[in-house]
Amino acid sequence: MQLKPNAYRLHETAKGVETMTRFALAVLALASGVYTYLGVRGLLDGSATFVFFAAIIYSAAVSVAIYAFWTFMMRFVPLVTSGVQRASLFLTMAIGCGMIIAMSSWLNAAALAGSAALEQHMAVTLQGYAEDLDDAHANALAAQSLLPDVQRAAERFAALAADEREQGALTGSMGSGSVVQLLSQMSTQMNQLAATISGSREEVAGLFEQGSNRLATMRELVSTPGTIAPRSDSFQAEAVQLSAIIAALQQTDVAASVARASEDLSAGFIAPVADGRSADLVNRQDQVMETVRAAVAVQSAALTAAADEILATPAVEQRRFVPLSSAEAVLRYWQDFIPSWAGAISIDLLPVVLVLVLMIVNDAMRRDSQSLEEAENITAAEMLRAMTLYRKMEAAGVSVEAPVPPAEFATPPTEQPAAADNTHEEATVTPIDSAQRKRTDGPRPA
Repeated sequence: MQLKPNAYRLHETAKGVETMTRFALAVLALASGVYTYLGVRGLLDGSATFVFFAAIIYSAAVSVAIYAFWTFMMRFVPLVTSGVQRASLFLTMAIGCGMIIAMSSWLNAAALAGSAALEQHMAVTLQGYAEDLDDAHANALAAQSLLPDVQRAAERFAALAADEREQGALTGSMGSGSVVQLLSQMSTQMNQLAATISGSREEVAGLFEQGSNRLATMRELVSTPGTIAPRSDSFQAEAVQLSAIIAALQQTDVAASVARASEDLSAGFIAPVADGRSADLVNRQDQVMETVRAAVAVQSAALTAAADEILATPAVEQRRFVPLSSAEAVLRYWQDFIPSWAGAISIDLLPVVLVLVLMIVNDAMRRDSQSLEEAENITAAEMLRAMTLYRKMEAAGVSVEAPVPPAEFATPPTEQPAAADNTHEEATVTPIDSAQRKRTDGPRPA
């Protein structure tokens, strides 16, 4: 059997943890202020003294606001019993939690995960630069795919010129005439175009190697431990150099030059005058040169179509590295730092649990004290006087009906004492004031 009612035990326990509750709330408010200071320091610009004092003042204001807000909630929410009033306090508490998150929690997250978020930003940017370098390199090498076609056309025209010179394969007359001159001219132009394409290959390879070296340096800056600020500055410098290399790679694309050269083959075709010694040979030379013109037109159209297809490939857009503060990086990449966000918010909103615990405990005390309302209001002195009065009345022989105790304290009924004699009814009984007194009343006069 409990020696004290449960409501009393709950009340004493709540009073016992009150100091611990205040201490825990103060520590949480202080921790939130410290991390808020670390987070807000990275957002301010100016001299070191200005940044220090501004961050200190802001973090102190945040700590005081958090401590005061949760102190009010812990004091008032457990005491309110009305449903409407309690709902209003819960709404107020929700608004306060939102304001605490807005002024403190995201800065706490920036302090907890700011460096990691900046490294994440650098890593994402590095991946984008690597893709741009690969795309620019692929576009520059795409024109190299035209080289076999150009070389094959040059070899074809050179072989026809040799056959005509040595065997008269086209006109039936050996020797170096107009046809041989025309075929040699086409072969020379194709060789020049092939040389242009081949010459760009070395330049493309050199630029790609430089870009790869820049990427390697940027990877080291991302993964190397140390202070994030100087690494971010060096990363930005490397990004600028890499952007210039990517732009140079795009300028080395010879697809446009190949397209213009292939169009000139057909549009600028100039056939020499037939130099045959007879009219029949002149006629045959004209026919062959017309055939060569048609072949050159077909070759020109094929090269132009291939070059246009390469030029239709979207150009690589210039990427620019945008430096972020730690708070901006945490907000941008929040999905990658959910545990840090959870810890930052928990520091500020953990007192919600304490408020709910106090509210439940106070509700339990109110329920347990409803059946003991009279016992909670009587003092020990009043109890002793009541017992003394009861004994005096029994000694005087007066029939007194004892008060009925609550059900949980009820005892089996006992036999009532015999009725008093008539002589006892005439006895004189001294009246005693037995009215209940408040706990705050002073002692009775003697």
